Amino acid sequence: MSQPTLDNIVSLCRRRGFIFQSSEIYGGLNGAYDYGPMGVLLKNNIRDLWWREMTFMHDNIVGLDASILMASKVWEASGHVSNFSDPMVDCKQCKSRFRADQIDLNGACPVCGNKGTFTAPRNFNLMFATHIGPDMDSASVVYLRPETAQGIYTEYKNVVSSSRVKIPFGIAQVGKSFRNEITTKNFIFRSCEFEQMEMQFFCKPNTDEKWFEFWRAERMKFYIEKMGIPAETLRWHRHGADELAFYAKDAYDIQFLFPMGWQELEGVHNRTDYDLTQHQKFSGKDLTYLEAENNERYIPYIVETSAGLTRNVLMALSSAYDVEKLEDGEERTVLHFHPNIAPVTVAVLPLVKKDGLDVKAKELEMSLREDFYAEYDQSGAIGRRYRRQDEIGTPYCITVDYRTLEDNTVTLRFRDSMKQERISTTNLSSTIKSFIKNYKRGQ
Repeated sequence: MSQPTLDNIVSLCRRRGFIFQSSEIYGGLNGAYDYGPMGVLLKNNIRDLWWREMTFMHDNIVGLDASILMASKVWEASGHVSNFSDPMVDCKQCKSRFRADQIDLNGACPVCGNKGTFTAPRNFNLMFATHIGPDMDSASVVYLRPETAQGIYTEYKNVVSSSRVKIPFGIAQVGKSFRNEITTKNFIFRSCEFEQMEMQFFCKPNTDEKWFEFWRAERMKFYIEKMGIPAETLRWHRHGADELAFYAKDAYDIQFLFPMGWQELEGVHNRTDYDLTQHQKFSGKDLTYLEAENNERYIPYIVETSAGLTRNVLMALSSAYDVEKLEDGEERTVLHFHPNIAPVTVAVLPLVKKDGLDVKAKELEMSLREDFYAEYDQSGAIGRRYRRQDEIGTPYCITVDYRTLEDNTVTLRFRDSMKQERISTTNLSSTIKSFIKNYKRGQ
């Protein structure tokens, strides 16, 4: 099948419990989504895979979970209060709202088709403001964080003193951010509430370019080798002079070929010493790093890797989605998730739910849960159960039949090829782990 449409993805997500519209029984809330039973498993698996890759596999990267609410001064220092805005216009006829930099102001309204009906552009700050404490005045204003990076910068000295990490080192964080988007669109790609996975890597000035290239290579390798995303659907986009932030030395985006075209998935940025310099200036605190070996002080440079977790979910769904024509003329919808991120790794299915087959299958499922997220399914014909597991992307199905009771063997079905193999239940987890280790899409 050709690349799926966004409608294909949205329909599957609703049907199979991946993602629902938030507050749907009240008409839904634009730009907000709820993750269902399969969606939360997929999202958590991607998050955990990223966390393991960034922290477990590097002895100089530690974790942090910073507060969503921070002092307003943080966002003044970062420039978000004064600069974090988009130009907005409204159509005078249909009242639709648009980002001024994404439409032709001299052309027709994309919604109603009328020409020359746009208001003059005006800046719209993207941060959600709220109040802390009993009084609602200017002194009580705080913001829901629009990004997770600033919490890392403000805690960097505490991390250094408490964990005794030495430059070069990184601080990783996964968390929610909030942006009051003018227009939310493309399902979960652009929403008001989203999750980020990012690592800020602190290094000595003049070593930043080396680390910048190192992390560029590492991050692209992660998507191809660990998440199983086809290399041809990923590419680099380097920020041009009109895109590069004034404080950045260099910046690249990893783009993925989403159903709506090439879009940003993750940014790798050389932020120089701008952020720590700003926070040192606004806070009055010494944020220099002391290199004890030579008694040298400096403000570290920062190489940032910042990925959207929710965009990773949409990428995984888009990349995995397929509709295949079978030899009997039927079609099957299948999600070719890499086993590293599949919501359910293995499903255990009794051929029939009697004669002890259901009991044996349940025993196997519970034993497999020590190593994998396993699912037990006994409802309906075996073919229909296979199709359901295909649609949620389960890589392996184990069928327990009458022969199982005689010789402790089961049928292992491979999702991608639909081939079946008779295997022993002895060391079943180890057998599945070996298949995962050697997994190649389509086999």
